[in-house]
Amino acid sequence: MRLYSTKGGVTEVTPRLAEAEAHVQNLVEAGMETLLGVRFLASEYSTGPVHGGRIDSLGLDENGSPVVVEYKRGVDAGVINQGLFYLSWLVDHRAEFERLVRDRLGAPAAAQVRWSSPRLICVAGDFTRYDVHAVREHRRSIDLVRYRLFGRDLLGLETVASAAGRPPAAGRTRKGQVAPMGDVVQHTPLGELARALDETLLGLGDVTRVQRKTYRAYQRLRNFACVCPPQKTKVLVYLKVDPKEVDLVPGFTRDVAGLGHHGTGDLEVQLRTQKDVERAQDLFRVSYAAA
Repeated sequence: MRLYSTKGGVTEVTPRLAEAEAHVQNLVEAGMETLLGVRFLASEYSTGPVHGGRIDSLGLDENGSPVVVEYKRGVDAGVINQGLFYLSWLVDHRAEFERLVRDRLGAPAAAQVRWSSPRLICVAGDFTRYDVHAVREHRRSIDLVRYRLFGRDLLGLETVASAAGRPPAAGRTRKGQVAPMGDVVQHTPLGELARALDETLLGLGDVTRVQRKTYRAYQRLRNFACVCPPQKTKVLVYLKVDPKEVDLVPGFTRDVAGLGHHGTGDLEVQLRTQKDVERAQDLFRVSYAAA
């Protein structure tokens, strides 16, 4: 993407790398939930004298998965292996991580930690084609994110590669794979509706599907849609769209900001027929673009 300023004409804003890796880390940690959909837990977390390392950032994503974030100023062939080294340590120290979550976010968050698919997010100036290939072949959940700085105060993030790394039974699936949700029978009307919705959301682009007990999340780097198991007559979808920017239609869309519900997102979309899926496509695209 090329960025232009239109003030006094059209001038390209030249992208640049940070002066130091710590600058990138500080920017991301300050806005981690907004940028990555991850709640920040700790910076430069020590793995102890035996392991002898420091994890750049630790966090918990919106689906309860533990997250290791590693940063590099430019291109570094070792960023993935370094991150996986720390991710393996984390999986072997689950109780320590859960104590950290309890201390920083409270007991309810600690009780929701989901170990079936811990994630590694690498934020760097760029990646090689070998990095991208390695991510897609690996069994872990890995996201490669390219950053660029523009002007004095603009930060750009681009997902270069993303892989779920786990078979459907573990909860995270990729496009073309089907994971169960509730007791939906695919040949029933609601089952067909849920399948059409699934195909529509996966068809938006490079989408990862994450199965939780009470909802199914569709995400790029962050969740953009959460689908609850079908009710008697409808399927509920929660989107990352500002309800104030939508013309709400009773029986179709609802503002649920501040209301308790499963999944993430403040706009509830109620689907009763496959025509409703088509009707909601623009909302799906807006939420996908924002993720």
